[in-house]
Amino acid sequence: MKVYNIKLLMLSIILCLGAGGLGSVFTTPAIGTWYTTLNKPVFSPPNFIFAPVWITLYILMAIAFYLVLINKSKDKKMAITFFLTQLILNVFWSIIFFGLHNPIFAFVEIIILWIAIFLTIKSFYKISRNASYLLIPYLLWVSFASVLNLSIVLLNP
Repeated sequence: MKVYNIKLLMLSIILCLGAGGLGSVFTTPAIGTWYTTLNKPVFSPPNFIFAPVWITLYILMAIAFYLVLINKSKDKKMAITFFLTQLILNVFWSIIFFGLHNPIFAFVEIIILWIAIFLTIKSFYKISRNASYLLIPYLLWVSFASVLNLSIVLLNP
């Protein structure tokens, strides 16, 4: 990938990792306390898996966002709006699930997040196929997280 604007790339990375950092403010304190008290399905990954997966996904998101930002397309305003919306929804899921300890509402929110990611991928595809492809692992992970979230709701009535 030829870097056209290193400042814009760094801004994209800071934005995405910053969103992850903000979410972790609510996640980290609950991992060793409230989250350990929940019944989880057998397919729930160990806690140490989540941080490296999310960091990787945030970096992929940042690169995808950067590819859209540097594209000369005049139709990228909606794509940028979808991206920023899903990023905000991503943070809010952590606040709702871990901060508010509300898996039911978090499940509703993660479905909305999934739709926003899908719409982002669809809008990115029109501008940069590579950018849209970089978001597929994110959509797959959020799909898995949705199933995990629903399982936690069902196992903890």
